[in-house]
Amino acid sequence: MTLVLGAVAHDPKVVTVWSGLRTWLRERGLPVDFVLYSHYELQVEELVAGNVHVAWNSPLAWIRTERLANAAGRSTWPLVMRDSDQDLTSVILVRRDSPYEKITDLTEHTIGLGAVDSPQASLLPRALLRESGLVPGENVTVRHFDEGVGLHGNDDAGERAAAAALLAGSVDAAAVIDLNHLIFTRQNTLPPRSTRVLTRTAPYDLGNLTVGTTAPTELIERLRGLLLSMNYANPVDRPHLDLQDMLMWRHGRTCGYQQLAASVDAEGFYSTDGAITAEGYRP
Repeated sequence: MTLVLGAVAHDPKVVTVWSGLRTWLRERGLPVDFVLYSHYELQVEELVAGNVHVAWNSPLAWIRTERLANAAGRSTWPLVMRDSDQDLTSVILVRRDSPYEKITDLTEHTIGLGAVDSPQASLLPRALLRESGLVPGENVTVRHFDEGVGLHGNDDAGERAAAAALLAGSVDAAAVIDLNHLIFTRQNTLPPRSTRVLTRTAPYDLGNLTVGTTAPTELIERLRGLLLSMNYANPVDRPHLDLQDMLMWRHGRTCGYQQLAASVDAEGFYSTDGAITAEGYRP
């Protein structure tokens, strides 16, 4: 039997990543192949239906997978995660010369966000706004840069557009994941000392390799063991880890998704049984 893995083709390098990992796993005796999807919503539905055994899920895709599976009386769980997907934060940026000192200073102003389905640049920053008493459409304006809708923020084009709008002065603040703040500064998308961090979210986790409802236990355990055995010091393993911007695989966990799940409920993004309920959201 071949273990079938699902992944979303959010970037051309996805093919390179999973083709290389497929070869690495097969060389170690694990029969595995992969299927690519154009967006996460279809991948989630295919995983829960049993058409793939495991899937590389965004945090938002994990939440929907768990809800759909629970509604169907099935179980699903996170197998492994990248070390680089744990304990991340998003930041609210303002121009360095702006007068804003705290998040409530943005009352009656405009904040640029990434795509509507981006956990790191939309759902979690919107939760941060609500916690601070800022309600989009009431006492603060949010402007979404809906690039790559359906990719759950894995395409950073929305964050880049929000950052560019901040520099241009068409928004007063912008939300990006902390890592992209560093990358945008290094690439001069945000020139050094042009912006500053006003506030940040609590830490959260990003993606995981999710085990589906029909996954063969023996092959899943072999997959987990092989991935956890990858060693950055090993020159054979290192290129595969570098391609995924990581040093090591870690055991999957769910504790880093709680604030996102709460935001999903507050926004009405998915129902408790996993139906898409976000107004106007269609990948």
